[in-house]
Amino acid sequence: MDFLSEPFMQRALLAAVLVGITAPAVGIHLVQRRQALMGDGIGHVAMTGVGLGFLMSANPVWTATLVAVAGAVAMELIRAYGRTRGDIALALLFYGGMAGGLMLMSLSPTGSNANLLSYLFGSLSTVSEEDVVAVCVLAAFVILVTVGLRRQLFAVSQDEEFARVTGLPVRALNLLIAVTAAVTVTVAMRVVGLLLVSALMVVPVAAAQQLTRSFRATFVLAVLIGTGVTLAGTVTTYYQDVPPGATIVLLAIAVFVVLTALAAPLARRRARAAAPANVEACDVAVASTAAPASTAAPAGPVAPPASADEGAGAGKA
Repeated sequence: MDFLSEPFMQRALLAAVLVGITAPAVGIHLVQRRQALMGDGIGHVAMTGVGLGFLMSANPVWTATLVAVAGAVAMELIRAYGRTRGDIALALLFYGGMAGGLMLMSLSPTGSNANLLSYLFGSLSTVSEEDVVAVCVLAAFVILVTVGLRRQLFAVSQDEEFARVTGLPVRALNLLIAVTAAVTVTVAMRVVGLLLVSALMVVPVAAAQQLTRSFRATFVLAVLIGTGVTLAGTVTTYYQDVPPGATIVLLAIAVFVVLTALAAPLARRRARAAAPANVEACDVAVASTAAPASTAAPAGPVAPPASADEGAGAGKA
């Protein structure tokens, strides 16, 4: 536990915990909406914000947040109103964001490829106290939105038409999801990196879905997986001197593979456990449908029953 005595590791672990919570919390809505690659597009757009921060001698986290939010809102508006298909809009954000970031970084007097790489793939040693403050503020916003509005966001992510019929502000909630995803990308870029943050938003959710059946259980398990792999990856990076973003993503994929292998036998066990109950339910249903036929009243008039004496006389005759 000697790594806890290092100030930069304390900052890195705090940032890792916040990333492990926020990335799956937003990613579960993107997965439900089949927009798993949205985080990738926002990450590329945020590169322009990083370059702008170096050019203006400002904190790149805040400038990346502003640019990423603008890009996410633009992509959501294009998806909702534009004639251009969503994949084309996403491609434009990919290439435009990358080109803008590289251009602005080259124009900055303090920028360099080393600085850019630390934001692209994550760097624990460069996480400053100012970065931690920014990450804490942004993570608090993400947690507040995803937990406080979880019912509304779930309704919009599952079925927009149903949510619109029930009176929910679908347009505003869609924009809020996009903004929250953009903020999450900038929260995670110091630990995982802009190019790998999308994996941390998607893989823990996909892993949790292998075992869970409800949205709430998936949400909780995905957050636990995200927090676990970010902490494990951060500690591994300290001892092995390997890239933090790649380590965290590979650990998340390993968890996905393990849970996928466990999901099949668990599903078979559940099916065997449910089989007797299904058979019993079928027997009850058959009995209930057969009962009216045996107890139904005859269509014609019913003659009164014969007395005991009449019966005896008939027998004698």
